[in-house]
Amino acid sequence: MSVLPTDNPAARRRGSGASGLFAVPALLMFVVFALVPLAGAVVLSFTHWDGLGAITWQGLSNWTRVLHDPLTGNALLLTVKIMVVSWVVQTPISLLLGVFTAGTQRYRAVLAALYFVPLLLSSAAVAIAFKALLDPNFGIGGAPGLHALAQNWLGDPDLVLYVVIFVIAWQFVPFHTLLYQAAVRQIPDSLYEAATIDGAGRLQQFWYITLPQLRNTVITSSTLMITGSLTYFDVVFVLTAGGPGNSTRLLPVDMYLTGFQANDMGDASVLAVILVVIGLALAFVLTRFSGFSRMRSEQEGL
Repeated sequence: MSVLPTDNPAARRRGSGASGLFAVPALLMFVVFALVPLAGAVVLSFTHWDGLGAITWQGLSNWTRVLHDPLTGNALLLTVKIMVVSWVVQTPISLLLGVFTAGTQRYRAVLAALYFVPLLLSSAAVAIAFKALLDPNFGIGGAPGLHALAQNWLGDPDLVLYVVIFVIAWQFVPFHTLLYQAAVRQIPDSLYEAATIDGAGRLQQFWYITLPQLRNTVITSSTLMITGSLTYFDVVFVLTAGGPGNSTRLLPVDMYLTGFQANDMGDASVLAVILVVIGLALAFVLTRFSGFSRMRSEQEGL
């Protein structure tokens, strides 16, 4: 007996989907390298361990101490600051550069290649290079005609956070530019041709065609940018090690300093669990309320 094709789209999707077995290797990797270490951090957060001696049970005292510690509040505030300011700085720059580099002119391809150079460099190399450039005595401020730049960029508590944000933007804007460039190149030319016939200028085409077509990319880029802000450690640690004072002691840096300089793995584990909870909450909010989970192609019906 032959099976007649169904008209139910949901049934067709279920029948044509890939086998769940393909997800098994990734699932195993996730369990081994994500869930097991996370479970270990949760258990350690209720203990006292200096990294060498015996582990002793502490109950909730680690959580009480860390949650009432002003350092934790300061680290949370700095993390939120760097998250918000980084998004405000990186999103428009990445969007405009992505639109610019999506052009077909040859000089734009050359410029695009230069823009993407930071993607090839490690975070530690970027931080070391900027640390040398921003040195108040031997950095760029010592060059002829650039004495106005001879400031203590990394030693001034009022400036250092914005310097860190600048360095992070320099490193990560090319990645988000690449996302926008690819998305812009997917927009059908027919939309721009119709708009040109209707008399729309470049600015109107950008506002009424490009931006709406990039909605899904903006959400994707913003999600990566915001959740990625919780992982800024290597650049910040190499540049400032959390200083001067606690001016750049973000949550990841606070966790590292607590665990590996104060030798308090229990408190460091509490901070690690807080980081994970914040990351999961942000990812949930962004996917739930931004329409990320309901994304459909903007080109359907064209």
